[in-house]
Amino acid sequence: MNKLHIALVVAVLAVVLYLSTLSTAAMQSLQAGFMSIFSPFLRTSSAVQENIGSVGQRLKTLDELEVENRQLLTENNQLRAANSLLRELQAENSRLRLALDFRERASFKLLPAQVISRDASTWWNTIRINRGFEDGVEADQPVLTDAGLVGKITTVSKNEAIVVLITDETCRIGAKIEGTREQGIVSGFRVQEDDATGLLQMNFLSKNAEITPGQEVMTVGVAHGSFPPGVVIGKVKEFIRRPLDGQAIVEPAVHLASTEDVFVLVGKK
Repeated sequence: MNKLHIALVVAVLAVVLYLSTLSTAAMQSLQAGFMSIFSPFLRTSSAVQENIGSVGQRLKTLDELEVENRQLLTENNQLRAANSLLRELQAENSRLRLALDFRERASFKLLPAQVISRDASTWWNTIRINRGFEDGVEADQPVLTDAGLVGKITTVSKNEAIVVLITDETCRIGAKIEGTREQGIVSGFRVQEDDATGLLQMNFLSKNAEITPGQEVMTVGVAHGSFPPGVVIGKVKEFIRRPLDGQAIVEPAVHLASTEDVFVLVGKK
């Protein structure tokens, strides 16, 4: 054992002997002094531990919030989908109610049918419906909705039929304009051979006729014709005065590009 070690041992023994001779009051005073010296370090250590614990708690809370946020987003998307479906069902229900009410009020026997396809190459010419001769459908029978005229049956099979639309050039309809004595022929409107606008033209009108946009155009019901009188065709969009006669451009009452439910007029009630 070297001299440094001997000196340290002697010093420790001296301190121990000194402390053993102190009174209780002196010992407490000495302890208080030590506590006042080291308490800042102890508080700092405690604060560090508390901060570490707080950070851990916040990290846990952020994880929980992220999970809750994902759940809320999922629930929100589900609610949006359900709400969209509900709106579609409400719209369909409203449409069917109107159709049923129209069928009950009509003075004709109407057979409900659905559009099952459209010919993309002749969008404004024909549609196919899910009714055929087994249901009593025949050629030349009118097809309509509660809004107005759609067209007439051309070809019939067992459970299907083709309908030529009023926007087709070959579908010619005797018509009149409300509030006037003007009558003419309504047919599909084409500027060029490959053009299809979805509008109608009404020809053979008086060039001096007082016709304004918004006036309603309806079937006149000619003898031996396919269409009964009083069925709405559309509304005047524009009136053109020509050298020999007048022509009305007519917008169909039925949105033919999106129509899904129709009626076939199969007879009188």
